[in-house]
Amino acid sequence: MDKIVLELPYWPPVSWLALLWRQPVAALEACEHFQKGSYRNRCHIAGPNGVQRLSLPLQKGKHQQTPIREVRLAYEEPWQQIHWRSIRTAYGNAPFFEHYGAEMEGFYSRRYTFLFDFNLEILQFLLRKMNWAGQLEYTAAYAPERAGFRDAISPKASPPPDWFRPAFYPQVFQERHGFLPDLSALDLLFCCGKQSATVLEQSFQTLPNKL
Repeated sequence: MDKIVLELPYWPPVSWLALLWRQPVAALEACEHFQKGSYRNRCHIAGPNGVQRLSLPLQKGKHQQTPIREVRLAYEEPWQQIHWRSIRTAYGNAPFFEHYGAEMEGFYSRRYTFLFDFNLEILQFLLRKMNWAGQLEYTAAYAPERAGFRDAISPKASPPPDWFRPAFYPQVFQERHGFLPDLSALDLLFCCGKQSATVLEQSFQTLPNKL
């Protein structure tokens, strides 16, 4: 079986991580062109008023035709402060905020030039904290005939993939909003810590047959 191919998101949703979790080897798509309206530069968290979207601003231009590793973050607006303030407001009282918050804040105090590099460091942080045992590789060329699971998980996708069944875990504002499925992995990490791996195992129901 060929290794799974996935795009690289910003704080990937739980469904993306659940798909990755049981793969011994996964390839990140490093040779595509940027795709608008995807998780590549957005994520969703559970804020005091419900689901909140955090979007990364990108430098102006025809991003849809820009190679993914050349897409640059923009700093005309103080998005780092805004994102971190939103995350701290949402998860400051989460069980594991004190375990991960200080290290996570570092992503918002350093200026990254490229979107891909920023997302990659975030993903490596997540996989390290959740103790993923697999191996990441990178595509060496874009092969449209081997789409793998690129964009199988999208903010526009409805219903969710048939292999994903979101497992319940306690959330910060659950009494106010109920359980909110498939949020960003940072929601899962702050709420469950190292038990996040168990939630991911329970959320992956069947082996996809799309490789």
